[in-house]
Amino acid sequence: MTRPRRIVILGGGTAGWMAANLFAHHWPEVAVALVESPEVGIIGVGEGSTPQLRAFFRTLDIAERDWMPKCNATYKNGIRFTGWSGRAGFGSYYHPFHTDLDSKSLGAFTYNTRARRTGRDVPAHPDAFFLPTRLSAEGRAPLPAENFPFDIGYGYHFDAYLVGAFLRDYAKTKGVTHLECHVTGVDVAPDGEVRALETREGERIEGDLFIDASGFRGTIVQQALGTRFLPFGENLFNDRAVVMPTPSTGATNPHTSATAMSAGWVWHIPLTNRVGNGYVYSSRYIHDDAAETELRRHLGTLDDPTPTRKLEMKVGRVETSWTGNCLAIGLAQGFIEPLEATALHIVQATVEGFIETNGDPAQRNAFNARIARRYDGIRDYIVCHYKVNQRAGEYWRDAAALDALSDDLKAVLTAWYRGTDLEAEIDRLGIAPYYSALSWHCLLAGYGTFPEDLKLKPPGDDILHHDLQDIDEFLRRCALNFEPHDAALAALNA
Repeated sequence: MTRPRRIVILGGGTAGWMAANLFAHHWPEVAVALVESPEVGIIGVGEGSTPQLRAFFRTLDIAERDWMPKCNATYKNGIRFTGWSGRAGFGSYYHPFHTDLDSKSLGAFTYNTRARRTGRDVPAHPDAFFLPTRLSAEGRAPLPAENFPFDIGYGYHFDAYLVGAFLRDYAKTKGVTHLECHVTGVDVAPDGEVRALETREGERIEGDLFIDASGFRGTIVQQALGTRFLPFGENLFNDRAVVMPTPSTGATNPHTSATAMSAGWVWHIPLTNRVGNGYVYSSRYIHDDAAETELRRHLGTLDDPTPTRKLEMKVGRVETSWTGNCLAIGLAQGFIEPLEATALHIVQATVEGFIETNGDPAQRNAFNARIARRYDGIRDYIVCHYKVNQRAGEYWRDAAALDALSDDLKAVLTAWYRGTDLEAEIDRLGIAPYYSALSWHCLLAGYGTFPEDLKLKPPGDDILHHDLQDIDEFLRRCALNFEPHDAALAALNA
């Protein structure tokens, strides 16, 4: 039996407390302690998630009404991308989450994209084909009526500080020990195993398994154990963010917005009490003060005295997430810019994947390979957003000229441009667990990555004609089973 008897987690925040809860839930007989310094803050802004976070709360049997109101949380149907392509008719597109109803329209969408890729003038913009897009357009929450027996994938928006605090309090009810002290050293044995954390208060905190959730510092995994960090800077330029909140106005949008700017993009994340905004950019193309001015101009807050926060991002991942008896999670493990809100999804996948190994060192290499593959798969999808952009400006031209692409991404783009079966290629590459064929099709079609309009030919009898009016009517009637987003939020407090 290789399961540890005592787990020590270094670092709180959402990642650390998420891990604490998962270990306490799956291994209730194991002692779990989380160590954090009250002097060290977390990098938390208004955050979004993927649908996997819904599964996390279900695993812990925590109802949405128990946590969402306490964390100013809202529902998230998907992401609206605006301004990433200058092509007429493709200035904006929506990336929806999966639903049980995709089988009713996904086939028509992928068929039309392939027909258009091969020169036929058929409608292939993703916004016309998926229910979450319709729900967001109508301001509806992704919660179907009881008589509508189809599951709708969705994520959340939330205040990261408040979620961390909620998970902290919940973990403590499950027996997790919370130690507030400042770690000054890591005792590493000659064989490379961590023996203990040493604190300024004179304590020595011993354990069998150590979880490094210490943020970009990587106190255990990088500083003490020397695990190599692999930067992604050669194809992901962005290394800074400037963030500021704005007041909520009107109905709360059930989606994240990602709007292209001169040297990056801006997120808009609607919470119940405010809107979180942040400009993710590259310091190679714009200075910090100019980025703040551009963000404020975009938000209409040039004269607003509200201060901004400026963040530095260390983009990349550690070579091995599981090193010796240390598991790295969160920012200590790696970071891919927040374009698709995958940070907590990776934490969850890492911890749950480790739990499945039961801590068996014989599975360490295979585990590390799986996590690295997940990181790289997500990176490739993010890189593709920049590679296929159709915008003017030095930053965007340089992004489109990227040639440091993985073999997987090259294969995806080759299949798309050659008009072959993209879904089959994604299955062949084994990358669907990271981003499905639906996501890849929405991204590439949403940008209008098709032959020029003048080169398109009318579809002949050899092309199936999918009636978009029928699809639209189907989605319209489906949407009637979903209540307005703000009404759903209000019901959580009832």
